[in-house]
Formats: sequence, structure tokens, C-alpha cells
Amino acid sequence: MTDAVYYTDPYAQSLDASISDIGPDYVVLDRTIFYPTGGGQPGDTGVIGDGSNSIQVVDTRKGDHGAIHHIVEDVGGLGSLKVGDSVHLDLDWERRYAHMRMHTAMHVLGSLIPAPVTGGQVGETKSRLDFDVGELKLDKFELTEQMNARIQDDAPLEISWVSDAYLDEHPEVVRTMSVAPPRGVGDIRMIRIVDVDYQPCGGTHIRHLSEIGPVVVSKIENKGKQNRRVHIQFAED
Repeated sequence: MTDAVYYTDPYAQSLDASISDIGPDYVVLDRTIFYPTGGGQPGDTGVIGDGSNSIQVVDTRKGDHGAIHHIVEDVGGLGSLKVGDSVHLDLDWERRYAHMRMHTAMHVLGSLIPAPVTGGQVGETKSRLDFDVGELKLDKFELTEQMNARIQDDAPLEISWVSDAYLDEHPEVVRTMSVAPPRGVGDIRMIRIVDVDYQPCGGTHIRHLSEIGPVVVSKIENKGKQNRRVHIQFAED
């Protein structure tokens, strides 16, 4: 099992760890700052090395039994490194921080649209959320104004953990129709944006909404009779 340091310290950009396993195209470490693909957020990239040898991490994914697989270009690049050896991790921080800002922005968007979420994808500069809107009408200019107003309010984010029983008693906090929170694996991670949003989420996020910066709802697509795809991007892009 890999210790997910990205949960306890999402702002950590480097870390020392030791090798737990080496696969045909991946490395498992005892702990990591690399977030694995999940919940619409892409896996992290960066570098693993020991000063003499280094290897590019091109993706990060979940493995079995709580292991996190750091997908690498060429395992041979590890040289003489073996299980038990110490290595240093350097995260592609610019990319990860963009994902943190954008993932949090998607929570803000979701808080403004009172409809179930049917899908979504986090990107570095552009993202999307799909909603089962029914008869609800959406306006991209109005949503842009509302999103930026909430971002400027600079609400803080809080992390907590709840039980399966809590979700059974409060089904309204689960907004996603396409992906359900994991059950039967222990407590479930909750993200609260104070006075804005509260729902289960396993992604990485910023500490305050002002870190997002200005955003734009660039497009709203019709993806079915009642399904609407809302695209957002950073205003500087």
C-alpha cells in the first residue's frame, strides 16, 4: 500500500520515498505526492531519481491493494535501483497546480447548477461538466458572472471524512450519477467549500477559492434531450 501524501499535503512538490515494487512499466513507492488518475482528474507526471539515475513518470494510476503505479517511459532508466532503495520525487507542479485550481473551479460550477452531474473531465486550462438539467435553462454569460463572484468571495476549503452510513442518511450530497463514491473501503473523503459546496471527492484541491483566478464559461453543448455539457476555462487562456 502506498501512503498518499498528496492528500495530507497537496502542495508538496518533492518527496523522498523508497521503492516497494518494480513492474514492466511502473514503479511502486512506499509513499508518493503523485496523484493517480481518478474522478475525472488526470494522473500526475514528473521525475523519480536518486541523483545518479532518473526516469520520467508519464502517468500515475491506481494499482491493486492500495498501491499506486508510477507509469514510466522505460524501467531500464532506473539503472541499478532496486526494491528497498531510496529515491527522490519531483512533481510537475505547474501541471498539478493547474489541475487543483480547475478541479476546484468545477465544484464552484456544480454549486450553481441544481442538477445531477452525469460526467466530467479536468484539464490544465479547460474542463467540462455534464448535467442532467431537465427543463432548466443555462446561460454561459450568467454562469461566468456567478462563478467569478463566488471565486472572489474567497471561501476556504475544508476536508473531512464520513462513513458509508452518513451517505446513506444524506444521499443529497452525492451529485454524480456516473461515478459513485467507493463503499466498504473505510471512511469517505468529503470536500467542503464553506457556504458553497459539500460533496464526496477524491481529487486534489486548493486551499482558497481566490487561487482559481478568473474563469469563463466558454460553451454549453446540447448532449441529449436533457443533458448539457458546460465547458469552462481560465480567463487568461
